[in-house]
Amino acid sequence: MLCVVVLLFVVVVLRLTQLQLLDGNRYAALGASQRVRPVVLAAERGAVFDRDGADLALSVPQHTVWADPRLVSDPQREADALAPVLGIDRNVLLRALTTPDKAFVYLARQVDDVVTQKVRDLKLDGVELLLESKRFNPSGELARSVLGSVNLDNLGRAGLEQQFDESLTGTPGQLVLEQDPSGRTIAEGEHHLTPAQPGDDLVLTLDTAMQFETERALSDQIVKMGAKGGIAIVSNPKTGEILAMATMDRPDGNGVPVPSTNNRALTTVFEPGSASKVITMASALEEGVVQSDSTLTVPDHLQVADTTFRDHDPHPTETMSLTDILANSSNIGTIMLGQKLGAESVDAYQRKFGFGERTALNFPNETAGLMLPLKNWSGTSIGTIPIGQGVAVTALQMLQSFNVIANGGVYVEPKLLMATVGKDGTRK
Repeated sequence: MLCVVVLLFVVVVLRLTQLQLLDGNRYAALGASQRVRPVVLAAERGAVFDRDGADLALSVPQHTVWADPRLVSDPQREADALAPVLGIDRNVLLRALTTPDKAFVYLARQVDDVVTQKVRDLKLDGVELLLESKRFNPSGELARSVLGSVNLDNLGRAGLEQQFDESLTGTPGQLVLEQDPSGRTIAEGEHHLTPAQPGDDLVLTLDTAMQFETERALSDQIVKMGAKGGIAIVSNPKTGEILAMATMDRPDGNGVPVPSTNNRALTTVFEPGSASKVITMASALEEGVVQSDSTLTVPDHLQVADTTFRDHDPHPTETMSLTDILANSSNIGTIMLGQKLGAESVDAYQRKFGFGERTALNFPNETAGLMLPLKNWSGTSIGTIPIGQGVAVTALQMLQSFNVIANGGVYVEPKLLMATVGKDGTRK
């Protein structure tokens, strides 16, 4: 009997040694994990301002309604009480309030102050309010396609909100609480707060008044022309700053145009056509194949490889100055200039003017446009490409090419962001 007792005592001592010395830290950490709960504190999202400091996007504190199903005393009664207040189906709420093995479920995100007060007045067991930020655009849908949007968790999902999400979001904080099995905070338990670091503010080059007038004028023109939509951009060619960028749609093909969610000024392409003839003209002058006072004998049609190109309006063969060719948008005169330049120069100059690559904006989903590689040119390419066919560009790329001319031949990259501002006021 004594040997058995001694043996059992040795087993107990060995087991205690294992628990206390060998595995002590692991069991202590396991116990702490059941009592200590970290709560992530979302950082305040930075605001977006126009060039004069007017608010374009900002975050405002709102309350979110959540529940701990373990503490809900009467799920059916509470679902009946919350349904008309939150505007949510009663059965949906009931399922959330009876979710097993969950200590946290969302009931309604970022509700307004009126709903918040009604929920507070109900005083329901297990139903609580959590302060969150909600994104607001004080100017409504102004510059909607440029600013973009955020999701319910205040993370950028489109436009500048997505592009500068990391800067705007900031660094989340953390609140560590020690709680008992019922979820109540232990007064003398572990508490630790790491404050969240707010995100930076953005100062854009946009001018709110200019943006409003641009959208208004574009909307009027869309209606006047019976169009389905339109794009308009206003920029300063000297600095590259974009003062307004508007994309308007008529979703049903008629009615009042509304700002689009898709910034088609950067994300969609079109054949520039005659608008790009100025590039061919400028290239010919730059290369010296013609002089400003040169003239060309221009027929109204011209055979290039297996295709006959024609001017829009028939005319006899005539002598045209460069001004005449450009003013009359002569296809034949422009093609003749392209032939004098040669394929390599035509291609090189279009790329120098910004065709075929994304701009420095680096806007989400911005396209580089479409440029046929020189090695893939056909016999008719020297006829089509100088007059803006067989290439595709964005509206901003087309504007930038005219800005080069307005800026004395210097290409200046476009800008939408003027500065980022930290919460200490430091501009970057």
